[in-house]
Amino acid sequence: MAAFPAVPVLAGGGMVLEADACIIQIDFYSAHFTAYQPTTSGNEQFCRELPATGATIIVLDYLHQSLKEVPVDLRIIRDVTGLGRFVKLNHVEEIEDIEAHTLFYQPPVVRADASLKIEHEFLEEGAYIGVVSAGHPSSETIYTAVFPFEVGGSKFSYVVPLLSLSAVAVLFLLGRKTRLRKTRRRSEVLQ
Repeated sequence: MAAFPAVPVLAGGGMVLEADACIIQIDFYSAHFTAYQPTTSGNEQFCRELPATGATIIVLDYLHQSLKEVPVDLRIIRDVTGLGRFVKLNHVEEIEDIEAHTLFYQPPVVRADASLKIEHEFLEEGAYIGVVSAGHPSSETIYTAVFPFEVGGSKFSYVVPLLSLSAVAVLFLLGRKTRLRKTRRRSEVLQ
């Protein structure tokens, strides 16, 4: 795939929730992922679910000192895999024309100030995938991690499962009530 370097790419990473901080593991590197939507949410921080479309500031704070010495790039693509939170690097690598699905790309840059900050305007709600790559400090090896996230509608991300659970509970209770009625009727007939 032309979007990724021709040198060996080692998979190894994703996003983990660790003590209320979103940490991206890029093989042995780690970075703290934070998204802000100042026009709609002020200084509130987000990780996997951004509540609205619009202006968004994404910050990768390097937690590994070597990240300040190597080129790091960041790509945001629309999730065309349909895998949502289960997407892995190999799924992204299978996308035929990643450029056609790329909404934002920050070419590799060395940032001595220990963070990479980008601004992007999300125009549509939906599922997205962040792809971050970082070089090795002493070889041409590139490490890549993917992290899925959603934009807009995140306040309702639990509504469908909650409604489904509620519907199952109601059906269970109705079924139990019907069985109790039948049992009472049988008892009355036998008496």
